[in-house]
Amino acid sequence: MTIDQIALLPTYVAAATAVLVLLADLVAPGRLGAVVGTTAFGMVATAGTAIGVGLGLGDAGRRTAFCVGPDQCSLVADPAAAAVGAAFAILALGAVALSLPVLRTGEVPVGEYCFLLACSLTGAVVLGGARDLITLIVALETLTLPLYLLVGIRRGATAGASAAVTFFVVSVVSTAVALLGAALVYTATGGVHLADIARADLAVPELRPLLKVGMVLLLAGLAFKVAAVPAHAWAPATYDGAPLPVAAYLSTASKLGGVVALLLVGVLAGGPVLATSGLTLAVLAVLSMTVGNLVALRQRRMVRLLAWSSVAQAGYVLAPLGALLATGGRTTEAVALAVAATVAYALFYVILEFSAFAAVVAVRGSADGGEIADYRGLARRSPWLTAVLVIALTGLAGLPPGLAGLFAKVAVVRSLLGGDAAWLAIVVAINAVIGLAYYIRVVASLFSGSAEPATVTAVTAATAATTAGAPATPPAPATTTTTATAPAIAAVMAPGAAPVRAGWPVAAAVGVAAVLAVLVGLAPQGVLELAAFFTP
Repeated sequence: MTIDQIALLPTYVAAATAVLVLLADLVAPGRLGAVVGTTAFGMVATAGTAIGVGLGLGDAGRRTAFCVGPDQCSLVADPAAAAVGAAFAILALGAVALSLPVLRTGEVPVGEYCFLLACSLTGAVVLGGARDLITLIVALETLTLPLYLLVGIRRGATAGASAAVTFFVVSVVSTAVALLGAALVYTATGGVHLADIARADLAVPELRPLLKVGMVLLLAGLAFKVAAVPAHAWAPATYDGAPLPVAAYLSTASKLGGVVALLLVGVLAGGPVLATSGLTLAVLAVLSMTVGNLVALRQRRMVRLLAWSSVAQAGYVLAPLGALLATGGRTTEAVALAVAATVAYALFYVILEFSAFAAVVAVRGSADGGEIADYRGLARRSPWLTAVLVIALTGLAGLPPGLAGLFAKVAVVRSLLGGDAAWLAIVVAINAVIGLAYYIRVVASLFSGSAEPATVTAVTAATAATTAGAPATPPAPATTTTTATAPAIAAVMAPGAAPVRAGWPVAAAVGVAAVLAVLVGLAPQGVLELAAFFTP
């Protein structure tokens, strides 16, 4: 067995970050700056190492580890794996920045929080280079397992505990389904490496139905990670019950991890049964788009609306791969176009979704997401945060001012038309129109009159004056109104705690997310070219 240690460097750095966080919390217990600084440094180092390994691959274009044959490697370091590792590290770093308000209140233990986030990052880094079913599922579960605890980590929050249990139960069932599918695939092909499965010669005709059933179960189980129907019920309650920074990381990192896993299994390992993979993913896409958009129309809470919209967005992400069910969608060119469209849409979604959550954190501080009505009149109180929310929400809807969302949906439709799946392109177009209703409703509320006194919480927005030293006002009881005349971010405090301000890390996270959203909106073609690294 050959092991290239350089290929494992990003994994080593991510795992070392988790260990260093534990040591920092042991040496300086309760010292927020020491623990968060160690976590941030480790995540920056992980991203830098992943990029460095990707740039230093040389003429071969890849490094391998745990190989038992020429194409039988459990871990591969290539440009795609490097990009995935760096993307996850940046998302985790952004989640740490957004976590400062809730960590300052003392409601969340900082050491445990940062340790769990670093553990999740370790699994995510391995996922990008996984090339066998065992490594893939273990990496995906390592990414997900810490999130169960992070969702319910807030002290005394019954909603968070309930959300964590919901998340855990649905995840266990989905993982069991995926493992059953993997077992059936192994039984039919005799291999667990993706390359072996893709070129499996099924000399025994009776094994082909077994392989098809195994692939369907495996893909359905993995679809849980992207919150695709029918494994979607956990998302709204989990997002709404979790601390906002955890919801931001969960809605982006988990979805990105699920997309990577589905691409690896559905495309790289789907050789003999690509049509089965395509049919499964097409059904998941249609159900996710339709159910997500229809239920989102009735939502009144901001985070629940983002959760249901993320279910619909999962459908758009999976739609290009549905073209594999048609003969024209299984040609080399059509598969490359479908994979590029899926990756590009996933990247657009991650940037825009994280921007939306970052703006919500800046508005709400350490509180929950609140009602949509609480954001009424935000344009007058904080124009720049309103601009970030508008860019993110209109981008997810596929509307200007940015071109990212529109370009992403056009790329999806183009890939479907190129793969002889025009009917699925029509479903995408219809659902995109349905989705406009709730996105426009939220954007319109930002510019309407002030929120009703009974529903406004003790949180107001805008980070500019916070960084200039504007004092935070202690929150009033939850049933009273607190109107911000000065642009400062106030946060709900734990009982007896000092006033908490979001501070410059949240401002930096919002600013970086907004800049990225604007950049991909102005030059979306660059994201599609980056997605070419992922084509098989």
